[in-house]
Amino acid sequence: MATDARPGPLRVLVFGAALRAGSTNARLASLVARLIRESDATVDLATMREFDMPPYDGDAEAAGGLPEGALALHARVETSDAVVISSPEYNASVPGVLKNAIDWVSRVQPQPFKTKHALLLSASPSLVGGNRGLWALRIPLEHLGTRVYPDMFSLARAHEGFTDDGLLADAGLQQRLEETVSAFLGLVEADTRYVCLRRRWYEFLGDRTEAPVTHRAEG
Repeated sequence: MATDARPGPLRVLVFGAALRAGSTNARLASLVARLIRESDATVDLATMREFDMPPYDGDAEAAGGLPEGALALHARVETSDAVVISSPEYNASVPGVLKNAIDWVSRVQPQPFKTKHALLLSASPSLVGGNRGLWALRIPLEHLGTRVYPDMFSLARAHEGFTDDGLLADAGLQQRLEETVSAFLGLVEADTRYVCLRRRWYEFLGDRTEAPVTHRAEG
């Protein structure tokens, strides 16, 4: 019989999606990783440089399969309960290198995004904080079945946004980030750890209510 016993701490992949070593998105990812560790979850902190891969090419895939970088990213998504992506905004949209990585990883069957929760963050020197890029990023992830958290976090004027110890310079924004991360982890915890709640969320008329877990509809 299924129980609500916790099998262990949540596993969260925190992913800075910029290539530049000094990226403010890497700093934001590091801060969020710290907050998640403080909640007793297990964090896998990664950067885009760890997942080198060429532009997606169907002929290259047919000839040689997926590149090592795509397989490495797939493995780390697959072994996580949730993914946090801190992404820059390029020309009001998602960076090509990040979209390319999603395209490659989605070629693994079954593709791993389908069962994951995701929290999207951005840091930008602009006054909108990269928010337009996050709206564009939602599209491929949600298309692949990812449960993208409704609240996104964008740090404007990010080049001035951090203290020397890695926190946000604006105390109000720091509090909002902490609350957003905490609420996201609470949702992931409920959906991945507590079977009775999962059954209530996904049950609909006609299901067998005595079933251990009601399967999600996967259309």
